[in-house]
Amino acid sequence: MILHTLLDYDVLRVIWWLLLGVLLIGFAVTDGFDLGVGTLLPFVAREDVERRVVINTIGPIWEGNQVWLVLGGGAIFAAWPHIYAMSFSGFYLAMFAALFALILRPVGFKYRSKKDSPAWRATWDWCLFIGGVVPSLIFGVAMGNVLQGVPFHFTPDMRMIYEGSFFGLLNPFALLCGLVSVAMLVMHGGAWLTLRTDGAVSDRARGAASIAAIATIALYALAGLLIWKMVGGYAWTSPLPSNGPSNPLTKTVQSGIAAGWLSNYAAHPWTIAAPVLGFAGTLLALVGLRARWEGVTVIFSGLGIAGIILSVGASMFPFIVPSSTHPASALTVWDASSSHLTLFIMLVCAVIFVPLILAYTAWVYSVIWGKVRPRDITHGDHAY
Repeated sequence: MILHTLLDYDVLRVIWWLLLGVLLIGFAVTDGFDLGVGTLLPFVAREDVERRVVINTIGPIWEGNQVWLVLGGGAIFAAWPHIYAMSFSGFYLAMFAALFALILRPVGFKYRSKKDSPAWRATWDWCLFIGGVVPSLIFGVAMGNVLQGVPFHFTPDMRMIYEGSFFGLLNPFALLCGLVSVAMLVMHGGAWLTLRTDGAVSDRARGAASIAAIATIALYALAGLLIWKMVGGYAWTSPLPSNGPSNPLTKTVQSGIAAGWLSNYAAHPWTIAAPVLGFAGTLLALVGLRARWEGVTVIFSGLGIAGIILSVGASMFPFIVPSSTHPASALTVWDASSSHLTLFIMLVCAVIFVPLILAYTAWVYSVIWGKVRPRDITHGDHAY
């Protein structure tokens, strides 16, 4: 017996769809508070020592947190090659802008304190701000465009043709989703700062995170209302070959269905847990911020982020990237994956290495745990 036949092809496809969600949530929850801290840096820290305190709350761990982004990109490349081709071709300029902003972070961390010049340090502080807010916005905008459908199609020989433009991505609904992303990550970053700092920095972070939590709830609710009233969904109208070949041109799809993205909640009521978690986690984070529950607040904000991301996946299943111009070219769980054998080999690797990454991450966090205070900066040998 060939080992990969132990799991059916459709089961492996669903497993990798779930794992992709896990990797996205892992990135949003871990590197998300790094991005949120960068966005808050110029506003919650007013003196140089305070800004160094803020930077040192994430300085030792941001590289490890970004591993989730690398894992997510690698998983898309290997497990979902059609999605990788569409995303990194159609969203090329947007991805390049996000990558450029992310590159500013390590440079800012390393070079900010190399010169004792207020202008030099202020410049790098704003670079760290850009490195936080731009990726947060772009990732949310990308999700908003996916929900609406992306203008692309496949030719009969499976060449992907993107028909949109960079500025076409910046439509009102996508920008709203971008604001949801920025707000939830600012909330998460502020919750992290209340846990890792004290004094004036912690108080300012608590206030900013509270505002961001309220904004997250309001913007997320508005996005849900628009999905119900204005954003048309998609439905697979041909027979559903869950074990069929990875060829997106073998199906027929209906687009523009009113409230179409909400049909999964009616068909599978248990999926309503995802948006409920999004709202409840964010609301509990707001309560925790006001009540000064430092540790659990970070957990609550992470649960809110997880719920928001899960609600997108639950709404769209089995679609991953629908096409707004040629609905039949839409990429789904059932026709956009790699081969049966490839998914099985990757699953074996994931079962081995993801627990190792989690264990190492937990150990690193245990080592750096505790509050960062000004005296740690002025007398520390390894402070940023």
